[in-house]
Amino acid sequence: MQTGKPGKAPTKGAKQILVENQATVSFYRNMGLGAVAVHAVIVTVLGVSFSWVMNIIIVSLYTASYQLMKYVSRPRYSDNSQLIDPGIDLNMEGGMGEHIKDVVILSSVTHVLAAISDYFWFLLLLLPLRAFYLLWVNILGPWFFQASPDEDNDEKKRKKLDKKMKRVHFTQKK
Repeated sequence: MQTGKPGKAPTKGAKQILVENQATVSFYRNMGLGAVAVHAVIVTVLGVSFSWVMNIIIVSLYTASYQLMKYVSRPRYSDNSQLIDPGIDLNMEGGMGEHIKDVVILSSVTHVLAAISDYFWFLLLLLPLRAFYLLWVNILGPWFFQASPDEDNDEKKRKKLDKKMKRVHFTQKK
C-alpha cells in the first residue's frame, strides 16, 4: 500500500544516504583497484608493452575521482555526534556523483582494454568530449540561445494584435 501523494518519489533519509554513499565510494575504489590489478596481470603474463605515462594518468584519474567522491559525500556531525548533513547523494540520478562514477567506469574499462592494445587509450578522449557536451548543454547553449527580455513582450503584443485583427476582420464581414 502506497502512502503519500501519488506520483511523488519517495525521499531518502540522511542515514540511508550516508550508508549508500559509503558503499558507492568503496565500490568505485575497488573497481579502480581491480582494473589496475587486471591490467598489471595481463601485461605481466602476456609481456605486452604499455605506456607508463598513460598508467600514471589513469591512476591519477582514479585517485582524483575517489578523493572527490569522498570529499563531496563527507558527512557533517554536530557537537554531540548527531548527523547533520550526510553530504551529496552520490546515487542521485543526474547529479555530480553520476558524472564522477562515469569517469571511474570509463577509466576502468579503458585500463583493462589497454592491456590488449595501446589503441584503447584513445577511449580516454571521450572524457573531455563529455565534459564539453555537459558544459554546452547546461551552461553555454542556454546562455547563447536564451530569449531576450523584449521577445516576451513582443509575443504578448503580437497575440493582442492578432485578437484585434480577428475582431476587425469579423466585424467587416457583417
